[in-house]
Amino acid sequence: MVHGRVSRRRDVLGLVAFVALCFGTAAVGGSATARSVREWYPGLHKPSWTPPNWLFGPAWTLLYGMMSVAGWLAWRDERSRTTTVVFLVQLLLNGAWSWLFFGLRRPDLAFACIVLLWLAIVATIAAFWRISRLAVILFVPYLAWVTFAAFLNLAVVRLN
Repeated sequence: MVHGRVSRRRDVLGLVAFVALCFGTAAVGGSATARSVREWYPGLHKPSWTPPNWLFGPAWTLLYGMMSVAGWLAWRDERSRTTTVVFLVQLLLNGAWSWLFFGLRRPDLAFACIVLLWLAIVATIAAFWRISRLAVILFVPYLAWVTFAAFLNLAVVRLN
């Protein structure tokens, strides 16, 4: 019985850690984004298919929640260092994109970063595939959103 409690406690702490990592990344990215969204981003030329600003917050909140659970499921089911490192790399690139695009106001560098992020997400999905199909399902919307964001980022580079 003690073993079950230890495993359950470890799993709960693991989930809390993944939620903290993902939403911590969101907070760090948000700190780079907030000022530029008000002052710099509105002046950029953007394609007609740019989503309204109000959509980004709810979309990212949902995605970070799904990413948290996906990362935790894969960690819980395998506790693989490699899978966890791949997950952390994509998370680092996720946060870096916000700083490059909004913090430094360099959409060109941000585009290079988002291409690497996209590849890291695909690598994460591949790592998840052998561990948890549910983790893969939870990560696919993130891949779709980042794919869209990459095209939007490229359009901003080309238009400006």
